[in-house]
Amino acid sequence: MSPNLRIAFRFLTAKKRAMLMSLACTVLGVGLFVVTQATTSGFEQFFIRTMLGTSGALRIEDKIQDTMRSMEAASGSDFQIRQNEGVKYIEGVEEPQAIMEAVRQFANVNAASAVLRGNVQLSSSFKTEPAQVFGIVLADHLRVSDLERKITTPRGLERFQDSPSGAMIGRVLADRLQLSAGDPFVIIVRGESRRYRVAAIYETGVRDIDKTNVYLDLVEARSLLKKPTGVTLIQISLKDPNRAREDAMHMTEVLRHSVKPWQEREKEWLEVFRALRISTAITVTVFTLIASLAMFNTLAMIVIEKTKDIAILRSMGYERNDITQIFLWQAAIVLAIGAVLGALFGAGVTWAVSQVPMRINTLFKTETFIVSWDASHYVQAIVTALIMVMIASLIPARRAARLEPGDIVRGTAQ
Repeated sequence: MSPNLRIAFRFLTAKKRAMLMSLACTVLGVGLFVVTQATTSGFEQFFIRTMLGTSGALRIEDKIQDTMRSMEAASGSDFQIRQNEGVKYIEGVEEPQAIMEAVRQFANVNAASAVLRGNVQLSSSFKTEPAQVFGIVLADHLRVSDLERKITTPRGLERFQDSPSGAMIGRVLADRLQLSAGDPFVIIVRGESRRYRVAAIYETGVRDIDKTNVYLDLVEARSLLKKPTGVTLIQISLKDPNRAREDAMHMTEVLRHSVKPWQEREKEWLEVFRALRISTAITVTVFTLIASLAMFNTLAMIVIEKTKDIAILRSMGYERNDITQIFLWQAAIVLAIGAVLGALFGAGVTWAVSQVPMRINTLFKTETFIVSWDASHYVQAIVTALIMVMIASLIPARRAARLEPGDIVRGTAQ
């Protein structure tokens, strides 16, 4: 142990009560920062996972067509120049198989699924509800979604695959129509009706999806919606969903179709979660500010009470930098202990919070408080405490370094 560190430790233990107060504030600041970030990020990541599992990382929806206009090269000339005026979007994907083959050539693409979508009404013996039909090829769609894990009825996928008139409906819609697996219902499109049977009930946890989406086999959906060719969209899953924006831009240029990444589709909700993270971080930073003020007060008191000791050290040949280091070492000791204990405190509280039952069934569904175990939360908490505590410690440290032995002996030290 260096002499400066040994002296710093002795100075600090001489003010045990003040040191413990500074330490407690640091522990509380670091711990609460970790807990609040873990909870807000937990709900955000759960939302993202749910969206990726239901809607995919990318969606190819509309064909892009350049529009042209003509202008005369010179007044009175018969020669004309054609210029790009803009783009026009043609709804749907006309050649889904060709587009899917091209999409699979992208390195980050995991799988693709063609989807035919249409607005319908579902009618049971109990009531009628609006819904959307999604025509899918089951094998393809299972590779781009979490649908298989969301089925709540035994052998539901097998019944759906074996029965052309089988349909998969969401839990919310099934409850509203009072339907169970095997029950018949009617789908109404433009005044025409067809009879189907519930092959499976799924539950994604997203109420808007579980309330409206009805899955049919793609061939059956084409017959029902009178759309023998083309699809509404192609849903894509990526190996690295964080690269969705870059892949979307590249695919748009290559395929000449509109490609929407999940970050744009869910932009509003992502902004809400971001605002929550920032607001909670600002609120909890107040505790770190209290820790820095407590550290400032502790060191200032030590400077006042240890002026004679400082004079002795200076007379023994200690430079101003040595005195500054002694007081900064005191802050570093408190900060190091506080960071370790704060991280442990934050981890313990985070685990305890994750066990708290919390029934949510609005934007998404969960039975417990969702937390995120991310090392960056601990790094951010410790860095925030480090910056604020060390800045607060510089003032008394520099004041101690400016003390002169002669002034201390004469009693004129400031």
